[in-house]
Amino acid sequence: MRDQRKTEIKVGVTVIVGLLIFFWIYGWAKNFTINSQRKDLSVEFTSVAGLSEGDPVTVNGVKKGYVKKIVLINGKVTTLLNFDPDVFLAQDAKFSVMMLDLMGGKKVEVNPGLSDKSLDYSKIQQGSFVGDIATAMAMVGTVQNDLVDVIREVKVSLTALNNTLADQKFSNDLKSSVANLAQLTQGLNTLIQNNSAEISKLLKNGTELTKNTNDFIVSNRDSISQTISSVHSALKASKELLSKVNDFMDKTDKSQNNLGKFLNDTTLVDDLKASIQQVRELTKLLVDQLKANGIEIHAHVKLF
Repeated sequence: MRDQRKTEIKVGVTVIVGLLIFFWIYGWAKNFTINSQRKDLSVEFTSVAGLSEGDPVTVNGVKKGYVKKIVLINGKVTTLLNFDPDVFLAQDAKFSVMMLDLMGGKKVEVNPGLSDKSLDYSKIQQGSFVGDIATAMAMVGTVQNDLVDVIREVKVSLTALNNTLADQKFSNDLKSSVANLAQLTQGLNTLIQNNSAEISKLLKNGTELTKNTNDFIVSNRDSISQTISSVHSALKASKELLSKVNDFMDKTDKSQNNLGKFLNDTTLVDDLKASIQQVRELTKLLVDQLKANGIEIHAHVKLF
């Protein structure tokens, strides 16, 4: 009887320990905790790509929480993240869904931020999806046709390049061009080596010329400034003279001065022409009398 009771006690203790170990493992796997100081934060994503409840939440790569709940609202995914009590998140914290391992697991990676102000846990934060292998493969699938076209064009280009390089004439020309370039380089190198002293002297003379020019400019700075000022004054005076000449010519053309009035007065011009004609006739008459019998003067003098 006593042995049977001991056996029952052992079985009971074993069952209780087994249940405790089971619940402890289950709670660890599902991230269950009885700590009331843990923090909940809602983060909204456009896509979580297979993220599940219970997946880990890491802060700078260190596991500090788990995904407590996932809800799809109006085409966007709202997740409830549960953090350990010692986690500090700043206002500029960033949340990203990314791969946990190559087997396709997911996690929420948190960058805690650099701000001194704490994050408001009552507001819904915005997160982003970094992408994974499946997303990359899907992207490759969308550009599959373009990749085929690119590969085909590259193949055509390589074929044309191969045909060009295989052409004997092109190969000979290329070798000849390379040989000529090598000879030219060698000749240039020889020329520089043979005339290194002259080149150094030329560079030295150039340096001295530059120095002398600089010294000349510095020593004659006042004279150069005066010369430039004189040239500027002369140009200004010339400009004023040209302006006056243009004004005089304009007034003359518009008969606004004596010369313009004289040149544009038709009556005065006609009188001048008539006077010249009379002088011409008088001169002709005197010449004819001188050639004949002399100058005849008929004068009527009335004394009284």
